[in-house]
Amino acid sequence: MLLDRSTYLIKERVAFMKLTDRYDIFDPESGAELGFAMENISTFSKLLRLVVNKQMLPTLIVIKENEESDPVVSISRGFTFLRAKVSVFDETGKEVGFFRSKLFSFGGGFTVHEPGGTQIADVKGNWKGWDFKMTDMQGKQLGAVNKQWAGAMKEIFTSADNYMIKLDESISSNPGLAALLLAAGLAIDIVFKETGK
Repeated sequence: MLLDRSTYLIKERVAFMKLTDRYDIFDPESGAELGFAMENISTFSKLLRLVVNKQMLPTLIVIKENEESDPVVSISRGFTFLRAKVSVFDETGKEVGFFRSKLFSFGGGFTVHEPGGTQIADVKGNWKGWDFKMTDMQGKQLGAVNKQWAGAMKEIFTSADNYMIKLDESISSNPGLAALLLAAGLAIDIVFKETGK
């Protein structure tokens, strides 16, 4: 299953004049495709992106194992002005938590919260912009998102929109936290870093 793993390679699908994003999710060791993440928005929302920065517009991203399967995780963002709030839902549609972007952050980042609002983790980036660490409130590292990896797929992943998400091995025993942190890794690019390309 997609959420039973601790390491994921993410590769953006490249398309000319695309109005939505799609990312394939791979096992970095075997190269096997595990699933994908794609935006699922209305035609009106797609057209609105031609005149409005898409980081300000609502979006829904679904993470699936295959085209026929139901989403294992969904990521939803409403209209955004200063601070984005991004909610994460499991396969049943139950909210497992949310992210809130930081107003001032040199390397980029956001906070991770339980559904009730309690902060449980922090995502911080460095000034180079593509080395992110996910830590709990005691500072223990829960995972990382970066562009450095090794394995069967190394040569294929060369563009700026391909990266690795690595979660702590202990996370796989907690599917809700695994879903939240996988979503956090994907949200760095899909929700927070994309700029209307």
